[in-house]
Amino acid sequence: MSIRAKFSNFHDKIKLHREDEAYKDARIKDDSILADIKKSFKDAGYKVNDSFLQGSFSTSTAVKHPEHDFDIDRAIVISVDDAPEDPVEPKKKVLDVLEKRGFKNAKIKKPCTTADYLGLNLHIDIIIYRESNENYELAVGKKNSSDQNKEWSSSDPKGLRDWINDNSNYIGSSNSKLAQYKRVVRYLKRWRDNKFSESVAKKIYSIGLTIMAKEQFMPDLDNEGRVNDLESLRNTVNAMLNASYFLSQGNSQYEVQVYLPKSPYRDVFDGSSVDTGTQLYNKLTTLRNKLEKAIAEDKLKVQCEILQDIFGSDFEVPESDKSNTTKKVAYSSAGAVGTSQGA
Repeated sequence: MSIRAKFSNFHDKIKLHREDEAYKDARIKDDSILADIKKSFKDAGYKVNDSFLQGSFSTSTAVKHPEHDFDIDRAIVISVDDAPEDPVEPKKKVLDVLEKRGFKNAKIKKPCTTADYLGLNLHIDIIIYRESNENYELAVGKKNSSDQNKEWSSSDPKGLRDWINDNSNYIGSSNSKLAQYKRVVRYLKRWRDNKFSESVAKKIYSIGLTIMAKEQFMPDLDNEGRVNDLESLRNTVNAMLNASYFLSQGNSQYEVQVYLPKSPYRDVFDGSSVDTGTQLYNKLTTLRNKLEKAIAEDKLKVQCEILQDIFGSDFEVPESDKSNTTKKVAYSSAGAVGTSQGA
């Protein structure tokens, strides 16, 4: 079996789709909660114009966490004509629904209402927007925020989703390159979940990794369209490290800055500590170096051992070295096909 096949098997193990059987209970609960929120909003006089998924399910980059809960990122859009002036009021309605439905730790955070479900591995974030002529404003504010700390803030959630899903800047084999990009994002998420402590991993936001990988993506396909995810991941991580995301604070310390490409164009890591930025930079550097070591290795078993250390036990190692010498493939057309044409 080739390293290409090993990556394919690994990706099949970690990918998660909303329609997967493993996600069935979460999907049913999501649909039911949405129906209750819509009824509550109707009773309050808020017309629901739309509802859609945000986050990794909307961009086909969701992964199965080796230990933790499933996530739901659900956006609910109400008409600007019916929306209250106070953006926290609809969030209080959502909080009431979640508490009645058996969620624990339900709370109103600044950008969303969030909770965990008792008896089911499920974490849910409900995001409220008001909309007029496809212009969206996010309900910002906590339960007891002062007037100065709550607002309807300009936002473009669908624009962000479409930007991540866009393949128009990939010249040649655009669909294959987009699919490879999304695999790279999944690999980065699993690496984060495997290599960071739980407390730090929560601060290495998925949207930050997704944007960095999109902006620096380096596809790797040969003339026959065969993908090399190992090379693509190494080259993308190297480009991320050499971009302007990490700001030196001296003494080998770094802040990390990654800006949304759509409104409100904010820094995803705004408020993050120097420790978070430094850990991300150092671990990305280690990741790049280990990927280079795997690329240079001739034996498939040793390659897979390196990659299992990076990603965890879902990346399988063959039992024997017999017939497991990796064939090094020279892509003569790498300059035309393998270079980045990404956004």
